[in-house]
Amino acid sequence: MNYTFDYLVFIGRFQPFHLAHMQTIQIALEHSQNVILALGSAQNERNIKNPFLASEREAMILANFSPEDQARIQFVEVIDVYNDEKWQKLVKSLINQAIEPNAKVGLIGHFKDDSSYYLKFFPEWEMVELESLEGALSATPMREAYYRGEIQRDKFPQGTIEFLEQFQHTETYQQLSQKFVQKDKSNLA
Repeated sequence: MNYTFDYLVFIGRFQPFHLAHMQTIQIALEHSQNVILALGSAQNERNIKNPFLASEREAMILANFSPEDQARIQFVEVIDVYNDEKWQKLVKSLINQAIEPNAKVGLIGHFKDDSSYYLKFFPEWEMVELESLEGALSATPMREAYYRGEIQRDKFPQGTIEFLEQFQHTETYQQLSQKFVQKDKSNLA
């Protein structure tokens, strides 16, 4: 098969991995031999915004793809550095370590809102800009529902649903859920 790219990079936190993320990867797999997911917020600390470790997100994501597609998906872990210039250099360095020399690299994404400004940091990579997918899904309300005990099954692929169900039985989930409820109550006060 002739692909436009050797690698397409998809940057995200995937907290959790939902249908619009999956649709983006499926599109990337149609256009590129390989897809590199740059997992943001990859430091080993959990919080309400980032409940899942990078290794957990990798497993959650791969559970939704065939073995053939899994073999074409790679991951790089990007920690938060809170400085755009340092973050940009870190992402480029991690991607450059993951690719073959002289590879054609592109970036796939969607300019959802002001938080998508980072997509402009990589002018040397051809941009594959997507329209809003799956009804403009956002992981934030999905996480909030999850902390209240609800898994929005219509917004997640099956592998993610299974991961989320298992994770609900962990002590970590209980702690994060309690923190969320306490924060939610204090915001209402």
